[in-house]
Amino acid sequence: MPNNDIAIKVTNLTKIYHLYDKPQDRLKEALNPFKKSYHHDFYAMNDVSFEIKKGETVGIIGKNGAGKSTLLKMITGVLTPTSGSVEVKGKIASLLELGAGFNPEMTGLENIYLNGTLMGFTHEEIESKVDSILEFADIGDFIHQPVKMYSSGMFARLAFSVAINVKPDILIVDEVLSVGDMRFQQKSIRKMQEMQDNGTTILFVTHDMAVINNFCQHVIWIESGKIITQGDTNSITKNYISSMSYGVEDLAEIKKTDNNKIDKTKKENNRWISSENKESFGDGEAKILAVSMTDKDGVFLDTIYNSVDVNFNIKFETYKDLNNIALGIVVKDRLSNNIFTLNSYMYDTTLKTVTKGSIYKTSFSFIFPYLAEGRYSISVALSEGTQENHIQHHWVHDIYELEYLSLNKTNKIAAILAFDKMNVTIKNEKL
Repeated sequence: MPNNDIAIKVTNLTKIYHLYDKPQDRLKEALNPFKKSYHHDFYAMNDVSFEIKKGETVGIIGKNGAGKSTLLKMITGVLTPTSGSVEVKGKIASLLELGAGFNPEMTGLENIYLNGTLMGFTHEEIESKVDSILEFADIGDFIHQPVKMYSSGMFARLAFSVAINVKPDILIVDEVLSVGDMRFQQKSIRKMQEMQDNGTTILFVTHDMAVINNFCQHVIWIESGKIITQGDTNSITKNYISSMSYGVEDLAEIKKTDNNKIDKTKKENNRWISSENKESFGDGEAKILAVSMTDKDGVFLDTIYNSVDVNFNIKFETYKDLNNIALGIVVKDRLSNNIFTLNSYMYDTTLKTVTKGSIYKTSFSFIFPYLAEGRYSISVALSEGTQENHIQHHWVHDIYELEYLSLNKTNKIAAILAFDKMNVTIKNEKL
């Protein structure tokens, strides 16, 4: 008896590619009379199964190369699976690759009719949708220009507008909302929320965990072509964000720990982020070696929920005798806007004298303030002198990344006052 509540059913889906070490190996294999194999199999998707209910919004997460886009292409029929099956009930509108399905020599308007025809609409049906497509895309007179002249943002606007205005039963989106200006991104989110309210099934890939948490009822986490886990959005995204710092080999440990806290017996070097290979500048007379952020119990943090007590630790080494050494941190949002800054000058905690060859740890203890949900980076600095006149010995850009999530609706007044109530203390310790 078929389940009429299921929009997409994926059963034991597998996609195997044959990889060859040398181009000539492909020819050798094709001509070998004994059918000798010269390739090795790469499983882009390996025995994946899941169901998505009608009207459900599902996010697919995983690192680059995990197999997310391959999965979406098989669901939409762009790729044929090696084995397994995909059942789809309803009309699909998909945005898998920027500009896919567009003829670059044709105008935007001509491409609207082309895409509509490919989706099975008659000329008259497309004609009735053109005005709403143009209004949403808002690309002005460029609609009459060949799309090869379009910027990536204009491509995204037109492609997304076509996809949503055909009123599909299922909308599939692969990172398209990462392109374009913020105004269009927010407009697109509002439109998808409207489609969600109207019962459209939405399946999309994004690296933005704030969007996943606010938008999805269900999450599927894929790594190396396999489903790591699927289910409740909040718990899975918490584990996923933590795994980005520890690697897939630590997933079992992450799953076992309470409230996503890593076992405190974990080796220290797994909790420190090295400055090596990070973008930096300075005169080289001292060097920041590594940083780490923990909660008040010493548990490594790469995800923060609401306002919590944190310790941000910086290890550094000096290569000559120095005076009035100050450490500082700068927290920035994903658009590189400065959110807040803390440094030793502000709290009169500079190291008055430091001898050559010393290694120190400076710890910033404070209440992390309320922020908008999203990803943030932390840059760190080591300088000598005064706030007004100092020498930059070492500055490391974006050494630390974190995800800020709000489990409850933030009180706006509390958020405004948060920066005045961070209770900052700075401690210097010689190692």
